[in-house]
Amino acid sequence: MKKLLAQLPAVDSLLKREEMQVLIERFTHQEVKRAIKEGLDETRQAILSGQVTNFSLEDLLGQIKQAFDQLIEPTLKATINATGTVLHTNLGRAILADEAKEAVQMAASQYTNLEYDLKAGHRGTRYQHVQDLLKELTGAEDALIVNNNAAAVLLYMTALTKGKEVLISRGELVEIGGSFRIPDVIESCGAILREVGATNKVKVADYQRGINEETGAILRVHTSNYRVLGFTESPSDKDLVALAHENDLPIFNDLGSGLLIDLQPLGLSYEPTIKELIQADYDLVSFSGDKLLGGPQAGVIVGKKKYIDELKKFPLLRALRTDKVTLAGLEATLHLYRDPKKAMQRIPTLQMIAKTKEEVKHQAEKLGQALSKHIKGVEWELLEGSSQVGGGAYPIEKLPTCLLLLRIEGMSEDELEKALRLSEAHIITRVMDGAVCFDLRTVLKGQDQVIVETLLHIVEGKN
Repeated sequence: MKKLLAQLPAVDSLLKREEMQVLIERFTHQEVKRAIKEGLDETRQAILSGQVTNFSLEDLLGQIKQAFDQLIEPTLKATINATGTVLHTNLGRAILADEAKEAVQMAASQYTNLEYDLKAGHRGTRYQHVQDLLKELTGAEDALIVNNNAAAVLLYMTALTKGKEVLISRGELVEIGGSFRIPDVIESCGAILREVGATNKVKVADYQRGINEETGAILRVHTSNYRVLGFTESPSDKDLVALAHENDLPIFNDLGSGLLIDLQPLGLSYEPTIKELIQADYDLVSFSGDKLLGGPQAGVIVGKKKYIDELKKFPLLRALRTDKVTLAGLEATLHLYRDPKKAMQRIPTLQMIAKTKEEVKHQAEKLGQALSKHIKGVEWELLEGSSQVGGGAYPIEKLPTCLLLLRIEGMSEDELEKALRLSEAHIITRVMDGAVCFDLRTVLKGQDQVIVETLLHIVEGKN
């Protein structure tokens, strides 16, 4: 033990080594010195406890270098989504179209006219870059962007209903992601929640009875992440808007996942588009940018100019405003919607939703054949299944798909799932029927080959 302890080098001698000098150039002298001290202390304790019986300077230097590699390694990593859930919230929801990625790259790498009017030669507004596009696409009088839809609801409820009662159906008291609940959001805005109707049934008369001199607004929340089925009733948008305006009340619609084009031709059920709600005469409609729209994370508010103008003057807006990168990606995405056919072809979210079961099956067969060709001990089969839209959209809808179930000799399904997840490619899959399941609906072009190479590496490492 004493001989091993005597072999431990001095801190200063290690600092002079070339490997440590490289680290000092990347970090600081003090950081490297501290890491060396910690490494020596850990080795010393391991020797004293009998855990280490043979000291290796190379191992110590490698340990110190690895600690710094982990320090600078980003925690936000690219993944391969093989789950079949298109808008996978945990995996970052929508993937941007190429046009949006190019716009984001431009905005991130250069100065921009974010708040500068090039024609007039003086300060402008950041909302000018998407305002006209949103007016064109939705038919709204005006538009405003904040950093997500929850922020949009927070803004207009705080600015326009603070200290007043807000009527909302009991069946719309939803909980969104992260355990945030609509009643809590309303109360945090300083408004007073007034529930009307029953969970499964609400009528115009229920709203009428709820209106009094303290009422400040009616809020309709689209139940995009669940459905109440069976013995149900809910007033039409037309009737509810008419009631609000007959009583000189504003009415807002928190749409959640906003649709700019109808997806019924793809076999999905009816969901109201933003334009339809504007035509129904809602005063404000809010929705997400990174869900069915297929753009970056943003909260979009469209509606009557007089209310948007109030929001633009409200101090809270500054805390919720979006940056140039988001606005660049959103503008490019919205441009694609000027031609609906082009939007369906260019926006990855819409591409994936539109992909047929036959197209997914063809992709799965090619992957299975490649696996059999390059990897020994592989068993795979195709199985009919279903994908999900995800992101709180179309909660009861299933997209018909074809699944590839994979088994590797000598590995359990849980071991294989973990190996794929922790691989350099970070392949996220499902486990079912004693196998790892790949739904290639959400696997991007070129990623099939990455899956084959990763599995080959896993099998070779196992053997």
